[in-house]
Amino acid sequence: MFLFMSDDYFKIQKNGISLFQNTICYLGGSIFKVFCDNPITTYRQFLQENVKDNKGNFIDPKISITKTNNILLKSPFSFMFAGLKPRLFGVFFKSVPKFTFILGISSIIGEKESIQLLPATCASILSAPMINPIRMIEKQQRANLKCEGKEKKIFDIIKESSKKNFEPLFRGTSALICHSIMSSSLGLVGQPKLKKHIESQLIQNKISSFQSNLIASGCITPIYVLLTNPISRIEVIMHTNNIHNQPIPFLKAVKELIKDQQTFGLRGIFRGQTIGIIKGIFSLTMFHEGRLFLEKYFIKKNLLY
Repeated sequence: MFLFMSDDYFKIQKNGISLFQNTICYLGGSIFKVFCDNPITTYRQFLQENVKDNKGNFIDPKISITKTNNILLKSPFSFMFAGLKPRLFGVFFKSVPKFTFILGISSIIGEKESIQLLPATCASILSAPMINPIRMIEKQQRANLKCEGKEKKIFDIIKESSKKNFEPLFRGTSALICHSIMSSSLGLVGQPKLKKHIESQLIQNKISSFQSNLIASGCITPIYVLLTNPISRIEVIMHTNNIHNQPIPFLKAVKELIKDQQTFGLRGIFRGQTIGIIKGIFSLTMFHEGRLFLEKYFIKKNLLY
């Protein structure tokens, strides 16, 4: 990370903004998105987690929805803010290294004005070990809310992990890398490019930035959810497993997914697909709206000086 903290990192580029300011824009967009989409994120995790009955048999997706709604109605406030603290705290540990890697690598290869696929892929792999513990903690908190009706404290989760040399915090890193690569490729590379294309094609209709942002997110998200929903399920299986239990390997989690598919067909493997699309469109739009707001602010400020 500190490799990129040179004079060029703070130098204003041709697009009117420095790499440092660009990092702040992506960080601000992430914080804004987390605040907005946390209730939907919680709902989706519970849909993907409530898949078995007390005997360990897979249940119909409709029953999963009912069980998730019951948790929501029982503790609406806790439900909406479940996992929010580690997510906000984690924005700095997740987004700072990820976006610093992305923008730093982009600068090295000469792509300073837009994010390309190679930097996004490399950054997803390099930042995964820093991101995974945060995702593990937030899912453990929600899992405890489902079982006991209250969130487990972050300190307690870390303390329990310390007894096993913190290894539980890195469960599911392989699944996260796959998820992160797809997320970066479509959300950070594809969506902005599609947005620019939409604006160039519909310029005569005077389409607003928000409208083009929403349309681009609406086009990208179904593809993103189709590709990542099964991986998200695998993440949930690996991350919500009790810390005291033996970790669930990636292949075993895949087998669990296959069993669900064999029992309920595509409805089994794509649990949470609809809410995932809604969340994706909303989250991606909010992220880029927050990012673009800060970007315009910095460009305007730089012009004054």
